[in-house]
Amino acid sequence: MARERFFLELDPPDKRLKQLPHVVIVGGGFAGLQACHALINQPVRVTLIDKRNFNLFQPLLYQVATGLVAEADVASPLRQMVGQAPNVQVLLGEVTEIDAQEKQIVFNDRQFAYDHLILAAGSGSSYFGHDEWREAAPPMKVLEHADEIRRRVLVALEEAEQTPDPARRAVLQSVVVVGGGPSGCELSGSLMELMAHALARDFKQLDPKQCKVTLIDPGDRVLRAMDPSLSAAAGTYLESVGVELLLGGRVQTIEEGKVLVNTGGGARSLEAATICWTAGVRASHLGQVLADASGCTVDRGGRVVVEPDFSIPGHGEIRVIGDLCSYSHTSDGKPLPGMAGPAVQMGGWVAADIVAKLQGRQQKAFQFSDFGTMAVLGRLHAVADLRGLKVTGLPGWILWGLAHLMFMPANENRLSLLTKWLWAIATRQRASLLITGRPNQHLNVDVGLERPISAS
Repeated sequence: MARERFFLELDPPDKRLKQLPHVVIVGGGFAGLQACHALINQPVRVTLIDKRNFNLFQPLLYQVATGLVAEADVASPLRQMVGQAPNVQVLLGEVTEIDAQEKQIVFNDRQFAYDHLILAAGSGSSYFGHDEWREAAPPMKVLEHADEIRRRVLVALEEAEQTPDPARRAVLQSVVVVGGGPSGCELSGSLMELMAHALARDFKQLDPKQCKVTLIDPGDRVLRAMDPSLSAAAGTYLESVGVELLLGGRVQTIEEGKVLVNTGGGARSLEAATICWTAGVRASHLGQVLADASGCTVDRGGRVVVEPDFSIPGHGEIRVIGDLCSYSHTSDGKPLPGMAGPAVQMGGWVAADIVAKLQGRQQKAFQFSDFGTMAVLGRLHAVADLRGLKVTGLPGWILWGLAHLMFMPANENRLSLLTKWLWAIATRQRASLLITGRPNQHLNVDVGLERPISAS
């Protein structure tokens, strides 16, 4: 027998809003926040639901993990960003069910009605069927993950400072990063710089030359989504600062302090006190929830296959955007990547399309403007591909910095980031080298992105 649930009926601050169409946005990331911004002061009532009370700027999580910036520099409270708008209400909770026929969702164990639903729940980490690796190798998707990586690195260095055994000390000064995409390359370069310069300045017993960061990727080059020339430049730079590239390496097992890798030429065992996972991505479990409720299709990564207007078949009132959607209505037929640029453009377009339909207007078809991709590799060094313009080194770092400051949604965060970046450049000191939290705290953080599938 189904459990009885109560409807959540909330009176808007202005009674006039109660008669307006109700747009419910699930997820306060790049896509959901942009949609919410675009609907401010429009003839709709907006409810933004997220299980965290802040917007997280995920591209800079690696800087939290390596002590360059603090948590508050990359996260902004949703209520301060959009909650003060007269037609927007922010609610804290996790959506667990969707009733597409009745136009209702369930969150905090209560039913909630909508006229239009925008799902922008994002994505989480995938261990490709080996979730048991998570304890030994934390991912980097939420603040607690970044905190855990920083805690493990700094605790290992503190232990190494008191360890007389050279072999054990070498393990404590070693890090393995799995995944050679932008996150993995950025994390590897920043960790190498952190350990090399922090050891030389702050630790008395440790030799910076014994620091070791190994980056594992199954491909033949890092940053495979970029032009081969930029991948080569990135690989060359990472190796020049001491990062070992283990290309063509496929992880077989991960356990505490050890990674077994098949390199094609045989198995290789790597010992490291800190292991980080940046290799796999899977869409929010809400994609499958929606598929079960509406009959829509999800791809192998759990992303919802959407129509040209980001709706699903038979339900024009439901839109799916950001990392949760598989949008293949492009000139080359390839799905748009799960990055900030496409997510922001999706959110803005869907909001405008909803308003246009309510006003009886026809919205121009969505067309993604690709401004390029980039990755920062170290102090004043980045690679960038901006519509065919390939830039490396300091010019690439300047473009990377400007782009990230532009996408940062809060002005306060822009100022704090710029200040800390300039301080780090001038002094090589990092502002947030704090050991906080409990061991393995990331294991207890349910970010609502992945749900185990019970055996049938």
